Amino acid sequence: MSAMLKITLPDGNVREVAPGTTPADIAAAIGPGLAKAAIAARVDGELRDINRPLEQDATLALVTAKDEADALELARHDFAHVLAEAVQALFPGTQITFGPSTDDGFYYDFAPNPDRGPFTDEDLPAIEAKMREIIAANKPLRREVIARDTLIAQWQAAGETFKAQWAAELPQGEELTVYHSGDGWYDMCRGPHLASTGRLDPSAFKLTRVSGAYWRGDQNNAMLSRIYGTGWLNKKQLAEHLTRLEEAAKRDHRKLGAEMDLFHLQQEAHGSVFWHPKGYLIWRQLEAYMRRAIDDAGYREVKTPQVMDARQWETSGHWGKYRENMFVIPDEVPNVDDEGPLVSDDADWMALKPMNCPAHVLIFRQGIKSYRDLPMRLYENGCCHRNEPHGALHGLMRVRQFTQDDAHIFCREDQIVEEVRAFCALADRIYKDFGFTYSIKLALRPEKRFGSEEMWDKAENELRAAVAAAGLNTPEFGWEELPGEGAFYAPKLEWHLTDAIGRTWQVGTIQSDRVLPERLDASYVGEDGERHRPVMLHRAIFGSYERFIGILIEHYAGRFPAWLAPVQAVVATIVSDADEYAGDVLAKLRAAGIRAEADLRNEKINYKVREHSLAKVPNLLVVGRREAEEGKVALRVLGSEGQSFLSLDEAISRLANEARAPDML
Repeated sequence: MSAMLKITLPDGNVREVAPGTTPADIAAAIGPGLAKAAIAARVDGELRDINRPLEQDATLALVTAKDEADALELARHDFAHVLAEAVQALFPGTQITFGPSTDDGFYYDFAPNPDRGPFTDEDLPAIEAKMREIIAANKPLRREVIARDTLIAQWQAAGETFKAQWAAELPQGEELTVYHSGDGWYDMCRGPHLASTGRLDPSAFKLTRVSGAYWRGDQNNAMLSRIYGTGWLNKKQLAEHLTRLEEAAKRDHRKLGAEMDLFHLQQEAHGSVFWHPKGYLIWRQLEAYMRRAIDDAGYREVKTPQVMDARQWETSGHWGKYRENMFVIPDEVPNVDDEGPLVSDDADWMALKPMNCPAHVLIFRQGIKSYRDLPMRLYENGCCHRNEPHGALHGLMRVRQFTQDDAHIFCREDQIVEEVRAFCALADRIYKDFGFTYSIKLALRPEKRFGSEEMWDKAENELRAAVAAAGLNTPEFGWEELPGEGAFYAPKLEWHLTDAIGRTWQVGTIQSDRVLPERLDASYVGEDGERHRPVMLHRAIFGSYERFIGILIEHYAGRFPAWLAPVQAVVATIVSDADEYAGDVLAKLRAAGIRAEADLRNEKINYKVREHSLAKVPNLLVVGRREAEEGKVALRVLGSEGQSFLSLDEAISRLANEARAPDML
């Protein structure tokens, strides 16, 4: 008789069960309510199928719909499989490839039958209907471990060339598994999955769009059809998500940027922004705000070259990591005839900088630095370039040319925790000034990295200590550790902002780096007279000006607070007799530092009010004969009903106060 397994539950109780017992069996033994609610299990921390047999002593936590993160991951993964099964049932000859879950749903990539051609959005209703049939059939989802050669042969026999290729390339010795949907359809997958298709809510998903995608993301490979969907645990969650999507569409920064005349993009400069006067005025306000913040915090601003020798990037380690995303140019093009090579084989190469950090190390290295000089905080509004693929570009959110609010703090070992704590306090104040709440994550060492394990242990623990010193490592701030998501040279703290409609944006970061100072030979003279390596803290708060402005446009829905609004007030006349008074009002507003314009057009006042409201002007000062005679204005505030009749001096005092940046109040 096989030895009994000892399974430890979250409350500390230990159950002895026979080998082959499943988490579902244990849930049923505890009670019928739990048996019905349990959808998966965590076995020694690993998420597994509820019906996968237990093989050894283990800790066990049963997963229910209340464990929303796990439940959503399972549901979305299952929706992707149901999508693939539905497509192959409706369109014979379609090959399947991959179908992962995403942050709000799932997608699956297909190689359509060449006789049929790519899928289109018109195919989605029929696919949705078929998916609901599969869900209603309540097909068991069964895991099977399968031999590599057997699986490859099965894929080849079924004409699934993409799956066969992928199976053949997986590492030798890796356990290959497939999941069967009922007795027929199956897919290669690590899992886990729900117990059956019927555990999905058929009213909790929607297919959203079709796009093209290259096999394995390589444009040299075959073009596939990618079908996207959004998936949730119930109909209510789906409805809330669709409402958020509608609101997000209204707030789209590209749409509002055009309507408000802030910026534009065009093919002649892929991924680079043409800032219009009103948009660049927002930029300038942000830049001035950040300069005041960093000046107060003891930073010194620098400016570094746009183009640097490739050997510098090789030494720093960025060349091997980012070379394909860097714009490179020859240092000098030799004189050749028309039929000769444009660049000789022995030409030196230069690169537009994709980041500022190596240049800041070079500034630090100029002259001898003492321990008394540290910490040294170098700040740059640094313009960088990255050669992002055309298909990845997205308005202001992902561009090729961008400017970072970038800084690097060179400090001693004993200064790290305090410097990071101070940065946490600075970031907290700035994000609150813009009306954001946030969560903080600690991204830990990735699989491929520079530096020793001891170095990584130390750096990660220092960041933990700094966040604790700042009082931010609590559930209130969404504290979480993210294994494997650090940079190749350093762990990092990440600030994830929550906007007005509940979306999150990863923006700020601080990274504790001992690798780059070593690779670029940065040093200071310690109190002992010997050379020591500084630690380099990479940090940003906005991230990039372009992306942060895009986030702000969507967060505020274009209705910027008065201090950021390109036009803070418009003086609009009711009749032409008030034109002279409107001019006086405008002059006094501008003299008070308020960005104001006048609208003296021969249009009805309701037309003017509507137009300036659509332009998101925060304050409209309406003047007519009565206002001119009494020295008053009728003040209309964007988003509020009615108007206030104020003396001109009172209105100017009120608007001047609202127009001040939050750090200047």
